Amino acid sequence: MIKDLMKTNCYDVDNTMIIVGTCLKNMCPKAYANLEKISANIYEVCLEETHLNMVITKIIGMLCRVKVDKIIFATVDKSPHCVQMHYIEGEIRKAMNIDDMDIVHYVAVKDKLIEISKETISKSKNLSLLENK
Repeated sequence: MIKDLMKTNCYDVDNTMIIVGTCLKNMCPKAYANLEKISANIYEVCLEETHLNMVITKIIGMLCRVKVDKIIFATVDKSPHCVQMHYIEGEIRKAMNIDDMDIVHYVAVKDKLIEISKETISKSKNLSLLENK
């Protein structure tokens, strides 16, 4: 059962957290089903509706209370709002040590999960690095 991240108790966490954009389940049901095979501990959040900083603070609160081994961030591709989900890892790293966690990023394209590297995420925040001049 999918949980609303922002309404979930900070102690209601398993060792694997999957955090998805709210629209993923409806827009890419097969990709979502593949995530369910990894863990039933799935949280949804819409970054069109909830400010990124609130989401970061919520996740940090959860990670401070419960031992988490793995976090998966998954969104639909091409969404200007969902892309922010992939920046959360970097913001959490500034606040706490998460080096012992396995963190994976996916975007769903045509119902397939495509893993996105941390380098690609970093470049997407630095548009000048992508510009060829």
